Amino acid sequence: MGVMSERTRRAYSDPTRNAPEWKARKYRALKADCVDCPLKAKCCPKSETRAIHREKYEIVRDFARQCTASEFNQTAQNRRKKVEMLFAHLKRILGLGRLRLRGPRGVQDEFTLAATAQNLRKLAKLKPMGPAAG
Repeated sequence: MGVMSERTRRAYSDPTRNAPEWKARKYRALKADCVDCPLKAKCCPKSETRAIHREKYEIVRDFARQCTASEFNQTAQNRRKKVEMLFAHLKRILGLGRLRLRGPRGVQDEFTLAATAQNLRKLAKLKPMGPAAG
C-alpha cells in the first residue's frame, strides 16, 4: 500500500521549464564593413560600427510606428476624437459616469435615453428657435 506504481502516478509537465527565455539582443556590424561604407556618417557617426538593439516586443513597436506614419492615421484620429468627445459629453454633462439601472436591458434603456437627449441637444443647436409669435 505504501509504494505507488508507475501507472497511478500523474505525469507532470511544465512547458515553461525548458523554454528559452527571450532577452534583449544587440546586433553589431563588423568594423571592416563600416569603415568603407559611404553611409557611415549618417548611420553611425559617433561609433566605429553600427549596433542595433532589438527587444522582445520590437516587432509590435515597428508595426505601431508604421501605423502612425501612414496617411490614414490622421483620418482615424479625427474619427476617434469625435466619438470620444461624445462619450466625454455623456459622462460629464449628462451625468452618465455611472449607470443606475441594472442588467443588460436596464443599461440599454438608460444609455438609449442619454443618447436621445444628446441627439436632441444637437438638433436644437442646428435649428435655432425664432421669435415667438403672439
